[in-house]
Amino acid sequence: MNHPVPTRVNCVALIPARQGSKRVPGKNVRLLHGHPMLAYTIAPAIESGVFDAVIVSTDSEETAAVARHYGAEVPFLRPAAFATDTSPDIEWVEYTLRELRTQGRTWDAFSLLRPTSPFRTPDTIRRAWRQFNSERGVDSLRAVELCAQHPGKMWVVDGSRMRPLLDQPEPRTQPWHSTPYQALPRVYVQNASLEIAWTRVALEQHTIAGDALMPFITEGDEGFDINDPHDWMIAERLLADGAAHLPRVPQEAFQWATYKQNTARV
Repeated sequence: MNHPVPTRVNCVALIPARQGSKRVPGKNVRLLHGHPMLAYTIAPAIESGVFDAVIVSTDSEETAAVARHYGAEVPFLRPAAFATDTSPDIEWVEYTLRELRTQGRTWDAFSLLRPTSPFRTPDTIRRAWRQFNSERGVDSLRAVELCAQHPGKMWVVDGSRMRPLLDQPEPRTQPWHSTPYQALPRVYVQNASLEIAWTRVALEQHTIAGDALMPFITEGDEGFDINDPHDWMIAERLLADGAAHLPRVPQEAFQWATYKQNTARV
């Protein structure tokens, strides 16, 4: 079905920041270079000028306090049922969009900006937004980068035998598992930097992606994703060496001690 594109497209940034994280406990609000990691997603989202609202979805009052300090909205907490380790994104996205609709707030599109990508910049977001708006007939845009480990060299192990994960080229040609990386077809892997989709995709198709996806190829460290302690060490090393830079955060650092004192009085 062809859907008309609004003359002026409005978009909401949705930032997922649930409390539970087993690999890096509390990673969304863990301090990185002086600020909770969440700040490095809120700040560029606001500075980009792309969004009509920047909303954090969390199940934690503490995370909500951090988000509000850095300029994001937290109109309500996410229900626990949508904040488990196995909760799919579409559950909390659809819940959030429908709840906001009951408040009279609607948008043509939404963008998912995950706090685990702290090197995303305002320009990253603007570049993705321009590309999304210039393409017709797509449901969504998703950040991707060239894969470091090519799937052509991956195997499925079955007992004492194994077979290539992917179908190989014609038998008369060199199999991919024996071909230099540079000679293999270019293959991209998604990263967590950002996604943009039409709101109708979530509310009508019950998916955050839809059927017609377009790529947004990230550059440099834009797509770097912190998922485990090793990733965290790499991020700190990149910052210490000046090899990567965090986006500017205009607010003073969130004061945990002050927050805890104030909440203790309540």
